[in-house]
Amino acid sequence: MTTIETNTVGTPDAAGGAAGYRPGATLSIAAEWRRQASRRRTQLALGFMVLLPLVILVAFQFESSGDDDNGGGEFGSLIEMATTGGLNFTLFSLLVSSSFLLVVVVALFCGDTVASEASWGSLRYLLAVPVPRARLLTVKLVVALAYSLLALLLLAGTAMLAGTLRYGWEPLSSTVAAQIPAGEGLLRLLGILGYLAVVLLVVAGLAFLLSVTTDAALGAVGGAVLLWILSSILDQITALGVLRDFLPTHYSQAWLGLLSTPVQTDDIVKGAISAICYATVFWSLAFWRFTRKDVVS
Repeated sequence: MTTIETNTVGTPDAAGGAAGYRPGATLSIAAEWRRQASRRRTQLALGFMVLLPLVILVAFQFESSGDDDNGGGEFGSLIEMATTGGLNFTLFSLLVSSSFLLVVVVALFCGDTVASEASWGSLRYLLAVPVPRARLLTVKLVVALAYSLLALLLLAGTAMLAGTLRYGWEPLSSTVAAQIPAGEGLLRLLGILGYLAVVLLVVAGLAFLLSVTTDAALGAVGGAVLLWILSSILDQITALGVLRDFLPTHYSQAWLGLLSTPVQTDDIVKGAISAICYATVFWSLAFWRFTRKDVVS
């Protein structure tokens, strides 16, 4: 009986690939993390997440030292509460950034990741390494989601640290309930962060789908943001009735239920289920589209 040696470097293995080639070893998550960390847009986006709470803090200092009032009305009362403790300052920072800023940041990380490679002409070279298409998308999606989560944590962490140093560690206040003890308030803020992370998966899925569809990174990022804004506008049209319940933005503010006493979780559960379903559909379409398209850029 004849024995065939297949361990020579460069010779085909039984599956027809080069000996030693392992699809799972191509384009590691750590390598993609470093690649994205070196990009200017990543550094600027994360830097702005740290800078924003500090800018708000400075603005409050100027406002408190002036002779004008804080604007009055509901927004004025929110500003007044924001200066009563680190937890309240963190809550205010999340409130003013959740509806637009965080949407833009998540769309940037998830919408730019594949489309930018195509616009630079490097996408086809990554696939020629060869990196399996499904692995390429998986690694890029995981890294994009990780940076999106990091941005959210940086915003909340900086706001918590700066607010506590300036205003102290005080109970959490809201306009819909009595004061919440600081320990419980911290847990509720963590719940708010978790819910925001889940809701933003819809933006991540939509931006990622557009990223594998177009070679223009700006189009993928801007398209995801515009569609999110459009959904928010449609959600304000009461004539749509029950159809509004199926809009991805309908439950985007459901985290306010965590500030009530007792905690209102019905809309939070519905919002989480809706977000996960939308994100799953968008990501599935992205993988289906990319694994079948001709990559020429």
